[in-house]
This record gives sequence, structure tokens and C-alpha cells, in this order.
Amino acid sequence: MAQWQKTAYRIEYAYVCHIGKIRNNNEDNFWCCGELLPAQNQGMDHIRSGSVSPKELPLLAVFDGMGGESCGEMASYIAASSCGEYYEQYREEISEDPEQFLKNACIRMNQAVCDYSAENKIRSMGTTAAVLAFAGNQVYGCNLGDSRIYQAEDSQFRRVSRDHVLGGSLFGKSPLTQYVGIPEESMALEPFIVKMEVHPGMRYLLCSDGLTDMLSDGEIADILTRELPVQETVELLLERALKKGGRDNATMVLCEIREPEKTWFHKMLDRMHKRDEGDEK
Repeated sequence: MAQWQKTAYRIEYAYVCHIGKIRNNNEDNFWCCGELLPAQNQGMDHIRSGSVSPKELPLLAVFDGMGGESCGEMASYIAASSCGEYYEQYREEISEDPEQFLKNACIRMNQAVCDYSAENKIRSMGTTAAVLAFAGNQVYGCNLGDSRIYQAEDSQFRRVSRDHVLGGSLFGKSPLTQYVGIPEESMALEPFIVKMEVHPGMRYLLCSDGLTDMLSDGEIADILTRELPVQETVELLLERALKKGGRDNATMVLCEIREPEKTWFHKMLDRMHKRDEGDEK
């Protein structure tokens, strides 16, 4: 089974980055199999989808920027861009040591945002990060801040990321205790990393709080566990978030583990195997 998982499954994915119904600017970004948005953008006008082999060691990520004026857009763009650059340069590390790869990627992203902030004399800017890295029969999740990672399989659903927030708040959202853009002298960068198994039918959702502030975990679970293609699932999640107010930018990357379609050769082997079993009986 492990060997099959390492070499034969496919990852189907769909993603969207929407400005929402209230904001005038989009501070979210993503990295999805080589795709990201420019620093200044108005989000995407449609949902994109595709599929990829685990042999390519794919990396998926969502970023939600924060800061005054255009700082949020720049923070999320710099993080997405530097994440992609690090991935392209050190992709093979995912198969060798996935956890260390993710830690190093977070350090690279954090340094890039901090450097931009220092060069432009910006006192406060940063971004959340939620990342998935596929390594054979396992997938590793990593997050900083409150962008989340969910896992769903059949009727089972759970949040696998950890919100880095400072308790509760009576006024607005609670401040983040971890994010991309933390100066070294302020506090240590401590990404939360979790290892998960890969099974056919399993789904993973990366999303910014533009979704989770609009929909409860129960509402997300209800949609994520339906037997719908990934693109339709993302479309429905976005539709519900906008219907409930769409108060923030909303970014989602959803992927599903799929068994590959059998070639004629494998179908022939299956028929021969069934025939042999009939002969033995």
C-alpha cells in the first residue's frame, strides 16, 4: 500500500483568491504548483483547477497579509514569491526531510518580509502562512498565524493546523502570536508542523480567515465532505462565504487524493487475475 501511495496516486486541486464584497484591495495570495498573484491585484475572476503527481513533490500554500496601506499585499506577495523560489531551489529536500524543508522555507519567507520592511522603514507588516508539502505516502502541514488547514475523509473532518492567536478579544480579532515577518529580536519563529497519512479520497483545504470568519467549522465540514469534484466544492465554499457577507478577502486551495485511472494494460491484468481466481475455485 505504501508503495502504491508513493508512486501511483494523483492530486487533484482547485483554488481561488477572491477580494470579497467589502474590501477595496486584496491582501491575500497563494502558491499553487507554480502559480501566484502579483503584489497589486484584485483577486481572481474564476476558480482554477488541475492535477499533479506526487513524484513532483508539489507544494501548496495560502497567505493572508496584514499591515497599513499596501503592506499586507506586499507581505503576502513576498512570502508567496520567496516560498516559491525556495521550493524551486530545494524541492528535493521535501523527500529527504520534509519538516526541515518547511522550517527552512518559513525562515526564508520571514527574512524576505523583514528585509523589505527594514528597507522601506515599515514598522509593522506581515502575513499568515498555511502550507502543504507532499512527500510520498505522507503529507506535511505547516502554519503560522490563523490561516487554517483542514482534513476530510468520507464523513470525518478535522482541523489540523493550530491558530497562533493571543487568547480572546472583546474588540475585533485577537492579535497573532506567530506570523511571517517577525523580526529576530522580537521573538522566535515557531511554525506548527503536522505529519499526516495519504489515503485515496482524502481531502486537504488551505484557507484564509476570509472563509473561516464567515463559515463555522461545521459549515465547512458539511461542504467539504460532500461527494463533489474539488472545483465545485471550492465554488460552493466561496459562494457561501460571500452570501454571508464576504467581509474579507477569501483564499482557498483544496486538494484531493485520487486513484489513477487504470490503463488498458492494468485492466487486462485485473481480468487475468480474476480469471485465475475462478480457475482455482
